Amino acid sequence: MWLNNILETIGNTPLIKLNKITKDLPATVLAKVDYFNPGNSIKDRMALKMLEVAEQEGKIKPGGTIIECTSGNTGMGLALAAVVKGYKCIFTTTDKQSKEKFDILKAVGAEVIVCPTNVEPDDPRSYYSVARRLAKEIPNSYHFNQYDNLANRLAHYETTGPEIWEQTEGKITHLVCTAGTGGTVTGTAQFLKEKNPNIQIWAIDVYGSLLTKYFRTGEIDMNEVHPYISEGFGEDFVPENYDMSVIDQFEQVTDKDGAVMARRIAKEEGLFCGYSAGSCLQGLMQLKNKLKKDDVVVCIFHDHGSRYVAKIYNDQWMMERGFLDVKTFKDIVSARDSKRLVTVSPSHSVSDAVDIMKKYDIEHIPVLENEEMIGSVSESGLFQKVFNNPEIKNATVSSVIEHAFPVVAFDTPVERLGNLITKDNGAVLAKDEKGDYHIVTKYDVIQSLAK
Repeated sequence: MWLNNILETIGNTPLIKLNKITKDLPATVLAKVDYFNPGNSIKDRMALKMLEVAEQEGKIKPGGTIIECTSGNTGMGLALAAVVKGYKCIFTTTDKQSKEKFDILKAVGAEVIVCPTNVEPDDPRSYYSVARRLAKEIPNSYHFNQYDNLANRLAHYETTGPEIWEQTEGKITHLVCTAGTGGTVTGTAQFLKEKNPNIQIWAIDVYGSLLTKYFRTGEIDMNEVHPYISEGFGEDFVPENYDMSVIDQFEQVTDKDGAVMARRIAKEEGLFCGYSAGSCLQGLMQLKNKLKKDDVVVCIFHDHGSRYVAKIYNDQWMMERGFLDVKTFKDIVSARDSKRLVTVSPSHSVSDAVDIMKKYDIEHIPVLENEEMIGSVSESGLFQKVFNNPEIKNATVSSVIEHAFPVVAFDTPVERLGNLITKDNGAVLAKDEKGDYHIVTKYDVIQSLAK
């Protein structure tokens, strides 16, 4: 039997047991993996629901324009619905969101307006304010306002909660979910609490958001608000979708810990998830001492890792923010005694190159001409050539030159160097901040990894 359109594939996402990262926990930990939705995120659920409610209430008419401020995923859900139902879309978003999110929204026909992140919500430049202004200016348009639109949490009350209850056969004891608009955590919690008031609801927040302090004190403290890198959750105000009475605990996670955990989920569980999934599981790990044997924990994994390939899944991006503790080319060079790079020119004799190798006890020498790396010579290569023709010792290096060594960035991770150094390529070069070349061989890599 076929489906009538892509919107009919929303929901009924799998619940998958985590086995490695959580192996030492007394509880069973299950991931509600909502990147199986067609827009690759849980936001497809509430996007469709908000549109259906708006249609029922006559707030948007055929051919109208959907306007929303979004970190990307809600926009994707609305855009898919707009394609099927025949609406136009204009989305405002912030400049901290990944470029992939912008490109995906544009790919499905949406217009995207990027606004500054670090401004107050009521600043006319904020993505909230720009969306409100556009809704007033454009005829037959509607600003969905996912933060205060209660159809958001209704979607999860009607779908996410019932699915989890059925998939766990009513055995769920804890729900763990990152907190942003409040729709997912509140709507799902409302349903589950009706089924069993003893189910614990743990909301995961980020440092820089005011939600945790508001939950604990009822105070909106703007001193809590500061820029953070985590995407898709945390807020600098309290959306109307929240019903704090159904939430039992708020826990804050650092930008770094959430990003690192997301990478672990991919490598250790085979689930290629977004930033919020890493933060969700990290929050659970911080609260693991509260778990008991036979507890059944469900973690909401909101979206897909493809949204973050240029960010948390990019080594360079992670290292620039101090999130990735890895050894690099620079670390190898810094750890060994300071030595100048030994090179030869094409006009050197082969015997000169052999003597230099013996003198410095090295196997690989770059060939330099006019301050440019044009090739290399190696001990194994020269040995074979001299063995076959002893007279070649009197020839110039230009006659036995081998391919040039790859040149990489000075902060390239060691594990990437291992992929570049092969049987046929024994070394890698990089320039330091001063513009001077340095060399790393397979032995340097082995010694580095052994420490």
